Amino acid sequence: MFIRIVKLSFHEEKIPEFLEHFETVKDQIRNFPGNNFLEMYRDKDNPCIIFTYSIWNDISDLENYRHSDLFKEVWAYTKQHFNAKPEAWSVDKIASLP
Repeated sequence: MFIRIVKLSFHEEKIPEFLEHFETVKDQIRNFPGNNFLEMYRDKDNPCIIFTYSIWNDISDLENYRHSDLFKEVWAYTKQHFNAKPEAWSVDKIASLP
């Protein structure tokens, strides 16, 4: 398993629209084959920055999602609201403390 963290920076006036759309697709993303976990976070100091945090079985599962019609629709909608280029990291968990 590995973790995917994506940093998205939005025009402030577009955030409600983005969040409303996310509500309509979040279950489909979460239930995509190979996805085990999905959360979204908002930066405390800059409310225009939102992060997604997802856990995938394998890199191929993420790639399958990234080539799916679902991702193409979500990304086409989402990227029109950005005010900066998104950033993404694929990371392996080193430690987890209860």
